[in-house]
Amino acid sequence: MRFLEESFVLGALARGRAVEQFLGPAGDAEIRGVRWVEVVPNHAGFGVVLHTSADVGSEQFCDLVEFPPLALGDEEFGREIAEVRAAVDALAIAEARTGAVRDRWVNGGIARDEYRDFVRAGRPDHWPADAT
Repeated sequence: MRFLEESFVLGALARGRAVEQFLGPAGDAEIRGVRWVEVVPNHAGFGVVLHTSADVGSEQFCDLVEFPPLALGDEEFGREIAEVRAAVDALAIAEARTGAVRDRWVNGGIARDEYRDFVRAGRPDHWPADAT
């Protein structure tokens, strides 16, 4: 089971571990990109970090953190969009501002598996493919 129940998401964050979520495609037909969001424990509580990168991966190369920014100087790559004290608030902000879904959070480093599924599905216009 890849996706975490909310209690496991909150537990991971309480232990100082990041959670993340692959959000799907970004950009346009000429410049393909992908987005993902992280909730990261930090000194002030929790940061919500949005990444938008070029979609340069494949089934064999799916480590999202290795992808370059979507465009040179792209402000969305690794941009902290919020910093809050409570983990539940960070999740709510991520969901409200990025389109993240409550039941699709994974442990840090696992969004690459969701990206691999995205590639296998033919890079659909919406992700998850059944959430049109």
